Amino acid sequence: MFNTEPANKAISNKFIKSDSQMLNQIYGTDDVVPYWIADMEFPVASPITQAMQDLVHRETYSYEFDSETVFKAIASWNKTRHGLNLNPTHFVQVPGVLSAIALLIREFSEAGDSVLIQTPVYHQFRRLIESAGRKSVNNTLKIEDEHYVMDFVDFEHQLKHGNVKIVLLCNPHNPVGRVWKKAELEQLVAIARKYQTLIISDEVHGDIVFEGVAFTSITELDYDNSISIIGSPAKNFGLNSIANGYIYTDNTELKDKIKATVNSMSLDHSNAFTTNATIAAYQQGEKWFDAFLTYTQKNRNWMLNFLQVNLPGIKVFAPEGTNQVWLDFTGLGLQSAELKTLLSQKSKMALTPGTWFGEPDENFYRMNFAAPLEQIKASFELLLAEIEKANQ
Repeated sequence: MFNTEPANKAISNKFIKSDSQMLNQIYGTDDVVPYWIADMEFPVASPITQAMQDLVHRETYSYEFDSETVFKAIASWNKTRHGLNLNPTHFVQVPGVLSAIALLIREFSEAGDSVLIQTPVYHQFRRLIESAGRKSVNNTLKIEDEHYVMDFVDFEHQLKHGNVKIVLLCNPHNPVGRVWKKAELEQLVAIARKYQTLIISDEVHGDIVFEGVAFTSITELDYDNSISIIGSPAKNFGLNSIANGYIYTDNTELKDKIKATVNSMSLDHSNAFTTNATIAAYQQGEKWFDAFLTYTQKNRNWMLNFLQVNLPGIKVFAPEGTNQVWLDFTGLGLQSAELKTLLSQKSKMALTPGTWFGEPDENFYRMNFAAPLEQIKASFELLLAEIEKANQ
């Protein structure tokens, strides 16, 4: 059963995620509701809890990474939900999604090479690129008809002139919420093929897509020079601190090279908790996940309607996927400092500044809405009240 109440309020995500000094530095207060990290605020599915309890009661933790069962479970899940035909033997186990990206950047580029990102994008991408001694190249997304699209003219220009060895794709895109259509990805691939540029696709949010939207993995397209981070159960099932990452490619040459490096660094194994949690999630968690998706879509729809009716000065980019919503507060006519005070100190909403993602406009913020609806309602109603008070 999907439960919207924190299992233990004393150790809720607000408590776990909040560092008082950091919050005060970013928001000017630590008395805020945490909407700034892209993790759900709900207890995990009961089959996962049961699997963890069974391990604890066993009182022994062996070397027992069951890769065959894990990879078959992930492949079966993707077949059911997306029609993807993934070969279980083509997965490579890594400690996490960010570890996977960091490893692949080092494996398939040299110091001084460029890696292309489509800004505004998940801020850790740039950190991973630059900490590896590579250069991050921006292919900035464009806003058309109130949603974001790829700038293919600039994309090709960057691949032609920018010494770009890797395109780091985010699909679904964090933070703008786009789920790239198959035709968009085909156009991207056609240009990448022209310059023989490797595409690494971060698909960790690939299951979190809303009604009327279909997710297309890079693995569906006929491009051998591509690698998918199929992801992990972290975002789907709230296993952020015990989830692993899974790299997938049908290019056996790429796969063997990745696997050899991973094995040489002893990164190809997991622990008993992660293994059993992953198997339980993908084999027994579908009903729970469907309920979670229905609930968060309800949250999304409520926010879109509330803002349209009550706060039209706040532009919202309706997310097609992910549990993140991208907001533009320009229409409120506030200076940057005034907006920060309104959001965090008056409305107690700890949103993620858009500047973290490479967005130059300080009026943009990201909000995680995988949280109890009553909490979200209270936050927006307080925001509305504070805006009305200021306008009196």
